Amino acid sequence: MSRSPLALAALLATAGAAHFARPRVFDGIVPRGLPGSARAWTYASGAAELALAAGLAAPRTRRTAALATAAFLVGVFPANVKMARDWSRRPAPMKAVAYGRLPLQVPLVLWARDVARKS
Repeated sequence: MSRSPLALAALLATAGAAHFARPRVFDGIVPRGLPGSARAWTYASGAAELALAAGLAAPRTRRTAALATAAFLVGVFPANVKMARDWSRRPAPMKAVAYGRLPLQVPLVLWARDVARKS
């Protein structure tokens, strides 16, 4: 995986935009215990990803944005766990996607941490 801050920014920008383009997909993985509507959390997390992407793209804010990205990725992990649990009875390809997202959080957090350390 590339350790480029701009590649990480592009990944976050794409994910953030997807929250606004297809919010229903993300609404379903918002943990039920959170206050407010799932759609509000979908939009908030999408906006956060877009803001983090912008921060990573700018050298002056890169270190802070990278640390915030690592924290954000840890913070959204419960949504990935919920998705895996909810999709446990779906067809194998969908189940593989849901379970595959879980270990992907680790390299993403390490990538963000690496960007912070090098900035």
